[in-house]
Amino acid sequence: MTANRDKPRSRRERPAKPALTRDCIVTAAVGIMRAEGLRKVTMRRLAQELDTGPASLYVYVSNTAELHAAILDEVLGTIEPPAAGGDWRERLEELLTAYTVVLFANPSLARSALAARPSGQHYLNLIEALLALLDEGGAAPAQAAWGVDLLLQFATATAAEQATRDQSADAPDEWDDLVHALANTSGRTHPHIAALAPQLTSGTPQERLSWGLRALVNGILHTPGPEGNKP
Repeated sequence: MTANRDKPRSRRERPAKPALTRDCIVTAAVGIMRAEGLRKVTMRRLAQELDTGPASLYVYVSNTAELHAAILDEVLGTIEPPAAGGDWRERLEELLTAYTVVLFANPSLARSALAARPSGQHYLNLIEALLALLDEGGAAPAQAAWGVDLLLQFATATAAEQATRDQSADAPDEWDDLVHALANTSGRTHPHIAALAPQLTSGTPQERLSWGLRALVNGILHTPGPEGNKP
């Protein structure tokens, strides 16, 4: 009597793969980024994860840049909006700090965010919340419109800079070299540096982020918008 052998299953008997959607593609991309880093999030790697061909993905995502922007938008969905009430400046700083913290937690995404241009719902929600807070604080519409871009640029650059330093093995030595160079600068050739050397490197990243945001908000409120930007 011959032993039973598994017969090849026809394609019709195999379970059907879940239909591709933009949402499932972005979810899979976020998973790859968190496990392997943003650099590994390519169309080829994503197609492998989803058991499909790269060409199938282009129906939903035009290119890698758009995919990275979609990942950023998805991650922004984890930001909790500040509670209503209280000082509008504090809520604005809380929201932008939360945005920065999200990028801190995803170093490769922080650097990509400097060039990425997300346009998804979570990014639009963030802009809407910032505009509402600036409006509450009395910012003119034209100044608020340009001010939001400035605030996000500063927060994004801060996160990208810190993320890069955190991943660099040489960062502590480079920082020590900078502190030493400033402290030993000649007051004859560089009098302002010599006078302010301790202040130039003082403060924690959070303190500097907070001060920078407040300085920008003050500037947004008091700097008239250009003529061409008036509503």
